[in-house]
Amino acid sequence: MSSTTPGPDRLRKHFHAATTGLADSPVSLAVERTRDWLLAEQHDDGHWCGELEGDSILESEYVLLLAWLGRAGDPIVAEAANYVREQQRPEGGWSLFPGGPLEVSASVKAYWTLKIAGDDPAAPHMTLAREAILAAGGAEKVNSFTRYYLALLGVIDYAQCPAVPPELVLVPRWMPFNVYEMSAWSRTIIVPLSLLWHFKPSNDLPAEHGIRELFVDSPETLPPCMPPSDVVDELKQRHWIDWGRFFRFGDRCYKTLERWGVRPLRQAAVKRAERWMLDRFEASDGLGAIFPPIVWSVIGLRCLGYEEDSPEVRSQLHELERLVIRERETARLQPCKSPVWDTAIATLALREAGVKWDDPAVNRAVDWLVSKEVRVAGDWAVRNRGHEAGGWFFEYENRFYPDVDDTCMVSMALAQCLPDDGDEPWSAEFFLQDGWSPHPEDASTAAVVTARADSGAAAVRSIEAIAPRLNAIRRGVRWILAMQNKDGGWGAFDKDNDREIYTRVPFADHNAMIDPSTADLTARMLEMFGRIGVDPRHPVVQPCVEKALDFVWKDQDPDGAWYGRWGVNYLYGTWQCLVGLEKIGVPTHHPRIRDAVRWLESVQQENGGWGETPASYDDPSLRGQGPTTPSQTAWALMGLLAAGRVDDESVRRGVRYLLETQNPDGTWDEPWWTGTGFPKVFYLRYHLYRIYWPLMALGRFQRLGGRIEDDAVSGITGDSFAD
Repeated sequence: MSSTTPGPDRLRKHFHAATTGLADSPVSLAVERTRDWLLAEQHDDGHWCGELEGDSILESEYVLLLAWLGRAGDPIVAEAANYVREQQRPEGGWSLFPGGPLEVSASVKAYWTLKIAGDDPAAPHMTLAREAILAAGGAEKVNSFTRYYLALLGVIDYAQCPAVPPELVLVPRWMPFNVYEMSAWSRTIIVPLSLLWHFKPSNDLPAEHGIRELFVDSPETLPPCMPPSDVVDELKQRHWIDWGRFFRFGDRCYKTLERWGVRPLRQAAVKRAERWMLDRFEASDGLGAIFPPIVWSVIGLRCLGYEEDSPEVRSQLHELERLVIRERETARLQPCKSPVWDTAIATLALREAGVKWDDPAVNRAVDWLVSKEVRVAGDWAVRNRGHEAGGWFFEYENRFYPDVDDTCMVSMALAQCLPDDGDEPWSAEFFLQDGWSPHPEDASTAAVVTARADSGAAAVRSIEAIAPRLNAIRRGVRWILAMQNKDGGWGAFDKDNDREIYTRVPFADHNAMIDPSTADLTARMLEMFGRIGVDPRHPVVQPCVEKALDFVWKDQDPDGAWYGRWGVNYLYGTWQCLVGLEKIGVPTHHPRIRDAVRWLESVQQENGGWGETPASYDDPSLRGQGPTTPSQTAWALMGLLAAGRVDDESVRRGVRYLLETQNPDGTWDEPWWTGTGFPKVFYLRYHLYRIYWPLMALGRFQRLGGRIEDDAVSGITGDSFAD
């Protein structure tokens, strides 16, 4: 938070002046309080960035990396161990999210971390952990990436890991099984991991740091290649070939050829992998700007002969250190940072809550977002040639990996921050222009200025001032159109990245090998078209919208809910689909909309809120069930509001829940995790979700004319809103 940010009193006056027509109702007071808090958290340059929290594997894997580097005595090892110790479940193991069941890989790595930090294996907490791990099947049950840590530190042999052939980087792009057929996040992990497979580095730890006691049998008896995990087995397979068995057979054949010395392309592959990795360090917060590939890139570089103090290795270690948060003698790591995502949503929430489009705080946020636009081709362009770059990434810097979701969210935020005086000098037609001159900024600005040339010099000057955001929106919209998949939906990072058989390769048990279309992303694209005023019958957009609508309808479940890929879970998917469908013009009386409304109302809890556990990914019968949270309540409310239910009692109950659970400073408490990294494998707690989603929901409720009478809200007094 900036030390120069205005204090609460000044902010309160600022917003009373910036907002018109708001009575001091419980809703307006709650909105004002949260706006004050959110503005106070804005950085000087205009952006927001809340903590992004993951599970204990982040701390554990960082400690394992340091142990391999010979730095097990670094102070941060003890600090990370303190944090890992705090995360232990009462039953002894570690889970992927608060309240979740024991997860074997996370538990093995956490136990191992504590041993490296010096915990006595006979201590009660270590005994409890060991018994829980063995009862769950022992270290034999860890996933393939954890096996690589076991091999890296001398517990097992690399032959007991699934092979990750370096030759993959040499497979031509027109052939199946090239790295660009894999999801972007898997690609950035697999390329450096292939270097480990070639060099097979191994640093044996001292005996007192070993974990033989976690194996039901022994490390030596671990089979060379695991069968597919339950996660992969549950994926729908429509092939007459058993691809899992096929790839396991291929794994054995590949390892046999290696033992015979048959690897004619290996040196060329290693050189290509090295170059591929180094190229993607440029203008990025580390390889892929996310924790796992940064860790593997450090190890890959050391295998290639780069010294630990080389610029290349130091840059990646520095990016890992930037993810560390120290607090109370503990250290925890973020999987990455989320400034673009947080800034776009915070801006939308403030606009929804009545902050003017030309407010200085909003303008700082917009300028910061515009500065983060990607204008060069990245990995997405390999299989999607001929389109101008124009998107946004999630982190501070990640030029090779803009994604559809951030691009959509930023485009909507920029569109909501255009003049709203009812006399706009542009039209949706402008955002759909195709064909760029060598200097698109100049050409676009000229086109817009010409459109209002008869309106006077003042109008022209104002148009020139907002031209950067106009042009950025246009490029973003065009890029999103170019990224639509053949099935009508959108994935996150690549187009048509849906080769299902990749989910059967032996190292695919992280449930993230492909990046197929999802209903939540697809509906968000429809929302964007609606927010920028695009007529769904426009000749450029109509085929796109029709295919997208068809995809969204097909993905709806019989009970009316939609699965949520990027947030937990059916509440997230159902909210986003309802909003997207409404924005593109689907009437609220449509039978499918009514089905979704009935489902949302059926899972509303007695306290008026909504909540859903990440366990619903493993057990869909838990859909819509779990501890109530502010963010999920906000999603459900916005879904109902999109369906025209402003005056329904279910909406008023949800609003009351938010009002009654708001803290005096305008925040809400949310210890539960509502973000999804990879379903069934990795979940997230976005620390700003508890702020900007409820603010957006309350602001929207108020804007649509919803009211909650003062005496209808229990637990709220005048003192609650005092300065």
